[in-house]
Amino acid sequence: MHREDIEKLYANTDLPDDRLKELIDNRTSEDFSLLSRYARERCREFYGDRVFMRGLIEFSSYCKNDCLYCGLRRSNKNAERYRLTPDEILSCCDQGYKLGFRTFVLQGGEDNFYSDEIFCGIIGSIKEKYPDCAVTLSLGERSEESYKRLFDAGADRYLLRHETADNEHYSKLHPRNMSLENRVECLKSLKRIGYQTGCGFMVGSPYQTTDCIVKDLRFIKELQPHMAGIGPFIPHKDTPFGDKAAGGLELTLFLLSLIRLMLPKVLLPATTALGTIDPMGREKGILAGANVVMPNLSPVGVRKKYSLYDNKICTGEEAAECVQCLKKRIDSTGGELVSARGDCAE
Repeated sequence: MHREDIEKLYANTDLPDDRLKELIDNRTSEDFSLLSRYARERCREFYGDRVFMRGLIEFSSYCKNDCLYCGLRRSNKNAERYRLTPDEILSCCDQGYKLGFRTFVLQGGEDNFYSDEIFCGIIGSIKEKYPDCAVTLSLGERSEESYKRLFDAGADRYLLRHETADNEHYSKLHPRNMSLENRVECLKSLKRIGYQTGCGFMVGSPYQTTDCIVKDLRFIKELQPHMAGIGPFIPHKDTPFGDKAAGGLELTLFLLSLIRLMLPKVLLPATTALGTIDPMGREKGILAGANVVMPNLSPVGVRKKYSLYDNKICTGEEAAECVQCLKKRIDSTGGELVSARGDCAE
């Protein structure tokens, strides 16, 4: 058992890379039991038992990129494409507000159809109607000028997973026209501008090694994001990685707890992907130190079309049904699903 290393993390002491690698590679159930207990304690220090809900609005399944792992990739001719209009997006927010949501997450493929002008109009309309709400964007890589315009229009947060902090690994997951260097520069731009910024990575993606994971943890620690989204890799049948194995639940939970101890104040989602690979995945994520869930507010008719990976859950329920179901699930963990904006602890 690696009790000494876990105690150091709990005491806010950095572990060197070789100790992190040893802890991950040779972890035991006893290690995870202690690690997750400490992670929950750390989370409670800053957030109590509160679990924040974000309303996810998947506004477009078009994407200009050709990432090898993603079902929305440009080359996937079987993908069903759609775009929500600004009025449809606002209608999702109207429904969400009535259900208690105070953060709306606009997420889509990198779709050039939506100009800065269109996005600024959507953001401005949401903030005008619901000034007590936060707007989170997940639009991919854009110029610093674009990020600044969206921020000035009222956007509060931006999610941009770095996917992997290892250059060689990044090149195996993405086409040649994409680079880790540019992704990192985007994240730095977002922080400079003043966004509450989120990064993250897939667990168990093809060609990932423990050294890659250690680099991810080190990158997150150095970036000091407000949010860190990690979830298991899940293959999509219509991609080059369609026959690859999915990432594991146990390692994902272990890393959630590690991140909670390394960044005690971070907002940490229990992702839909966790719930997809295990029926109790999101509950287990909360018990490992996560404190955010992201129910789907997208129109029911388009949810199956936003197919990042196979067998994604929550593609058919009405938002109200989903929230009630999720509330019961969170209650079972001892957590409390709340309506607050849920900003990162100072």
